[in-house]
Amino acid sequence: MKALSAFPVHPVLIVDDETESLRSFSMALRMQGINHIVGCTDSREVPLMLSRQAFAVMLLDLTMPFVAGEEILALVNEQYPELPVIVVTATGDVDTAVRCMKKGAFDYMIKPVEKSRLVSGVRRAIEFKELRDQTRLLKEHMLSGRLRTPEVFAGIITQNKAMHSIFHYMESIASSRQPILVTGETGVGKELMVQAIHTLSGLKGSLVSVNVAGVDDNIFSDTLFGHAKGAFTGAVEKRQGLVEKAAGGTLHLDEIGELSHESQVKLLRLLQEGEYFPLGSDTARMADTRVVASTNCDLAEVQVSGRFRKDLYYRLSVHHIHLPPLRQRRDDIPLLLNHFIDLSARSLTKEPPAYAEEVMTLLTQYDFPGNIRELKTMVHDAVSSNRTGTLRNNDFKGRIGQATSLQSPLNSLPSLGVWWPSGTGDRLPTIAEATSYLIREALARCNNNQSEAARLLGISRQRLARNVKK
Repeated sequence: MKALSAFPVHPVLIVDDETESLRSFSMALRMQGINHIVGCTDSREVPLMLSRQAFAVMLLDLTMPFVAGEEILALVNEQYPELPVIVVTATGDVDTAVRCMKKGAFDYMIKPVEKSRLVSGVRRAIEFKELRDQTRLLKEHMLSGRLRTPEVFAGIITQNKAMHSIFHYMESIASSRQPILVTGETGVGKELMVQAIHTLSGLKGSLVSVNVAGVDDNIFSDTLFGHAKGAFTGAVEKRQGLVEKAAGGTLHLDEIGELSHESQVKLLRLLQEGEYFPLGSDTARMADTRVVASTNCDLAEVQVSGRFRKDLYYRLSVHHIHLPPLRQRRDDIPLLLNHFIDLSARSLTKEPPAYAEEVMTLLTQYDFPGNIRELKTMVHDAVSSNRTGTLRNNDFKGRIGQATSLQSPLNSLPSLGVWWPSGTGDRLPTIAEATSYLIREALARCNNNQSEAARLLGISRQRLARNVKK
């Protein structure tokens, strides 16, 4: 079995002159997966320790020889205000508690402390520190405008500002062990983003992916948590689950919106408690993996309808990355077109063809319901069938025509406010006004290419020419 990786990234510092308390607190935290711990029994050493190393949380006793806990609390509040301090002491009077909270204590616990209270308090402090660090990093990224690790995103072809904002956000949450929810339509590149998240995290373990759509509860439990020998008929030997295989790494749950209610309960326990039970075992095992979930459905809407647990939704979306569809990042189409032409030509062992300007006009006017995956397929088909060395509209119109015919005409019609000029009030345009405006709009979108404008309007080029002449 693999050793658990260090959690949190920066250690928990326990300052207590009583060796027994220090040992008891450490054991309670380690049993719940918080295993990166540094102990200190001499309060005089604390200032030097803080100056040499970053800590996630400090557990601080108040009554100690040499330097009192309240003095250390004041020092932390002044010099290291980002460090959450949980006071754990036998002093239970209200005045002391109020004084400590005013000096910046994150929490105040009275000995003897229940293990569950201690662990939950430390977990909350770790999450608080992570979120505050991520907010600070995100601000720094946005102000600098530069990515710290641009090489991680080299495989994601984009010049879009919204996408670059997502990259900055991803860098700011990279070190967090909290779950991440990646959403977006089919074909927008969620798998690439999950891979980038794993690479950015610096986790030494593997990225393990599983599609949970349509999986019943027993298969889900067996796949994720494994089973003990003899757990059921046919279980002749112990099976390792994906949670264990992803130890020290990332577990990617794809199509999370399709997960059954029974399985949602088990996943929630995994995320909240950091533990799971293999089938046929009554002994809990600690999970040591970061969970990233992805879906192409609107999970917020699904949980409102009751098909997805609200508590699980909020737990999964501590960090949320939503990828825009290709129709909202049309400025990326030229880059993607060139990239996919080169990619397809290499795979087909042929020279990359050029493309006529009309092709760019055609593609930038198309909505791509299948997003980047559809564009990739479309380009590969065009490159493979091209014999002239230059791609033209006819190489793409077949696929675009098929996709367009599948769309409902009523669903594709824009509302009046989308295309009718502002300042005309609520009155309906006359047929002549509407025709004139539509022709002008189509020509503007197609750079005055009348053939393409006619195609957009669904009329012949001759008919368009007659209307333009009028």
